This record gives sequence, structure tokens and C-alpha cells, in this order.
Amino acid sequence: MKTCSLDRLASIFERFSLRAHVFNTGPLCAASSYDHEAGRGHIHVLKQGAIKVETPAKPSMIIRAPHLLFYMKPITHRLIPLVEEGEVITVCGEIDFGDGLENPVLQVMPGLIPMELTGNEHLSAILDLLFEEAFNPGCGRQTALDRICELLVIQLLRISMNDSPNQIGLLAGLADQRLAKALTCIHKEPAKSWTLEQLANMAGMSRASFAVKFRDTLGMTPGDYLGHWRLGLAKTLLKKGRPVSLVSDEVGYSSAAAFTRAFAGRFGQTPTSWLKQTWQGQADVRHS
Repeated sequence: MKTCSLDRLASIFERFSLRAHVFNTGPLCAASSYDHEAGRGHIHVLKQGAIKVETPAKPSMIIRAPHLLFYMKPITHRLIPLVEEGEVITVCGEIDFGDGLENPVLQVMPGLIPMELTGNEHLSAILDLLFEEAFNPGCGRQTALDRICELLVIQLLRISMNDSPNQIGLLAGLADQRLAKALTCIHKEPAKSWTLEQLANMAGMSRASFAVKFRDTLGMTPGDYLGHWRLGLAKTLLKKGRPVSLVSDEVGYSSAAAFTRAFAGRFGQTPTSWLKQTWQGQADVRHS
């Protein structure tokens, strides 16, 4: 059986465009809140000072520089500068994988990953470049900051993927060499009629062992994950102007009718209705 090339992140970035936008460089003088409903993750690099981090239904944390907070998916949180400990300097950015809260990548990502930066050789070169651009700006500053932030996200995903054996979610699955083979095949060939046996063979495991390991690691069954991935891709393709009939074929449904039923069952509206509502929402934002 053909095997899939094992760049574990490449197939994700091929399907969902990573975009970052740096929106703050410098002093954090007052409490700042971030709402999960915006559909974006966040990176907060604490270069100097200390902050209190508040997240609903979780204990607050005190973070002291140098430190990084990586919110891989949208999570409501609040940063409060502890000015009594000195000036607080941050570089903050938004992360967008596209399609907001329904993105299948975000749904199986872990939440917050705090990272101590002292002596972190994996990030030092990128952070030096980020700080140089943030605090000694030249022409094209915003574009440069955004691209550096995207590179930072990729490096953070690499680190998190390799350090997440005890977590649940996509990065934990990609960290497992056996599950990664099956996941990469799903990501690269979503239209294929993958069976549990085929995916288990890709992973070099028995069907029963693979099914249990996948569910325990990803938090859902292989079939559910494949369905999430297909419908998330479908949204991306629809927004690019592809007709429903072509999208249904490209993401692995036997007909446009079968695709429409699955889409409506998941999102509560037909692909056409969803697309119309999405376009209208974007138009309202542009004109507001």
C-alpha cells in the first residue's frame, strides 16, 4: 500500500493558510482582554516585567519575563500588567488558520501553552529577529513582523508537537510516530474512502489498538476526525468560489446531495446558505 510523505505539518499548511498579525509592540499599560469568539489564537511574548493571566473557570497565573504564552486556538483570556514590579513590555500577535472556530485544526489543538524563554535555543534566533523589528523598525515593518510571527508559530508547533506525549489533541497525535502516519494520509488525501483497517495498516497497528489509541490521543474516533477534516476543507473551498458539486467530490462525498446532508447536519445550514451568510457577514464588517 502506498505510504504518505511524513512531513507532519506540511499537509495542514497546504490546506489551511497560516496568517499572523502583530498588533502590539511595547508597554502594556492596562488590562487587555481577548475574546474566543473572534476565532483567532494568540501569541504574547513577555519581554520585560510581569503579568497576571486570567482565563474563565481556571486559576489565574503570574508570568514573569522572559516568557511566552501560546494560545493555539481561540480562548477568552485577560492580561493584567503588574506595574508594581516594573514596566511591562510585550509583543502580541493574532493567529488565524482560517474558518474561525469551525476549523478542524483548531478543534483538536491544545489550549494555552506557556513557555519559559530563558536559555531556549530553539526560539532565541527568531525572538531576536522579532524584537529587532519590533523595537528598531524599518520600512515594511508590519509585514516583516507578521511574517516573523508566522515563522514563530511554526517553530512553536514543532516544539509543542515533539513535547506533547501526555496531551490530547492533534499535536499529540502528530507526536506519535504511528498515529502521525495515518493522520498525514488523512490530511493529504481527504477524498479517499479511508477504512479503519487501512488507517491501522498505515500506522502499523491492529484495528482495535489503533482505534483505541487514536480516540484516547485525539479525543475522537478516526471516522469523526476524517469527517471534521473533510467539512473544514469544504468551507475553505466554498469560500474560494468552488461549486458545491466539485467541492463534494474533492472532499470525498459520493454526491452533492450527500455532501449537503453532512454539511447541514454538522453546521445547521446548507453549504449555499452558509456561504451566503459568510459573504454577508464579511460585507457588513467592511462597511461598518
